[in-house]
Amino acid sequence: MRHVLVLLLVTVLVLGGAWWIQHLVGAVTVQAGSYIIQAPLSVAVLSVLLFAALIYAVYRVLDALFGLRHVARGFNARGARRKGEQAVTQTLVALAAREGQTAKQQVQRARQYLGDTPQTLLLAASAGTMAGDQVYATEAFEKLSVHRDGAFLGLRGLLSQAVAREDWVRASDLARQAEKVRPGAGWLRSERSDYAARTGDWQEALLLNRDAAPHAALAAAAAEAESDPARALKLAKDAFKRDPGLAAAGLAYARRLRESGSEKSAQDVLRKTWARSPQPDVAAMALAPSADRLARLKAGQALVRDAAESADSHFLLARLSLEAGLLDDARREAIAAERAGLKQRRLYLLMADIADAAGDDDTHKFAAREALKRAAMAEPDSVWHCGACGSALGAWQPACPNCHAVGRVRWTAPQAEVLAA
Repeated sequence: MRHVLVLLLVTVLVLGGAWWIQHLVGAVTVQAGSYIIQAPLSVAVLSVLLFAALIYAVYRVLDALFGLRHVARGFNARGARRKGEQAVTQTLVALAAREGQTAKQQVQRARQYLGDTPQTLLLAASAGTMAGDQVYATEAFEKLSVHRDGAFLGLRGLLSQAVAREDWVRASDLARQAEKVRPGAGWLRSERSDYAARTGDWQEALLLNRDAAPHAALAAAAAEAESDPARALKLAKDAFKRDPGLAAAGLAYARRLRESGSEKSAQDVLRKTWARSPQPDVAAMALAPSADRLARLKAGQALVRDAAESADSHFLLARLSLEAGLLDDARREAIAAERAGLKQRRLYLLMADIADAAGDDDTHKFAAREALKRAAMAEPDSVWHCGACGSALGAWQPACPNCHAVGRVRWTAPQAEVLAA
């Protein structure tokens, strides 16, 4: 029905137009040199309409035969592409010459002719970075990050910017997105682990870590940060099993055992830890439940049972004996520590304290002075050191705050650490 109505409307319009043309009054005269053409106005209008219809018909025929519109569009497109490619080349030249502003101008032309393709956006980001225009570079990277074919490049660029700003939270998020886009990029997992460690997200770092070396340190740190006691105990146990010589692992495991009410198991862990890594924090934790001085000495003797002949064990017993007032035992243990190889300042200071406690007579005063002289020339005491960069730290940390190496902080003497590095 609709087609019939349209046909009737067109018929009415055609008839109306014909009637209007037929009743036009007047004439049209055209003179070209000595030639004069005169026709009624209605004939002239009809001739113009017929001529226009003829031109349109010829155009459609030629368009069908030769594709004139496509030829014209193709010609324009080729011209734009040629200009765009020239602009890309000029951008590359400017980047090679480290002319950031020129590169920005040329890449803007390239984007006008070629559009925001992965290539032009990457060049725009490079030009913005070289020109010091981080806003321009970020805008290009962000557009590139949502491009179907260039998402990884955009995310990688934004990741580099976040690292340069030391925005580790943002860097971690971008690395996670980049890994989803390109799961085969194994270096991203290592980067994510590093960013997690820098932000103190030890559980994330532990999950991402594939290197067995720092696993115990990360597990110990994760155990300390874990709020769920059962989960914390499991992490600490894993850290201790992987590296019984890591004092932080033994301390974390013993602390969680103590919190769960297993004091005997906690002391067993501390004794095993001391045998591999005699360190003051281990002794302090083992002695914490004993308030009486004699009880502390007895707890110390139990702690060093598996390494009774080590220099650090003798030193600990010498100190505890001095605190308990057993000066002969303290002196004997201090001498034993020196014979076992301990030549550090702390031992000779302890010997001076023992001599002072023994009396004010000349013999003991002389012994105290001699011990202090030896302390001045003694080896430096053991401290927390990073085995990667050699930095001395005030306390154990899972990652060195200076070089960010994970699992390299150990309790050692500075000279020994330098030799090990």
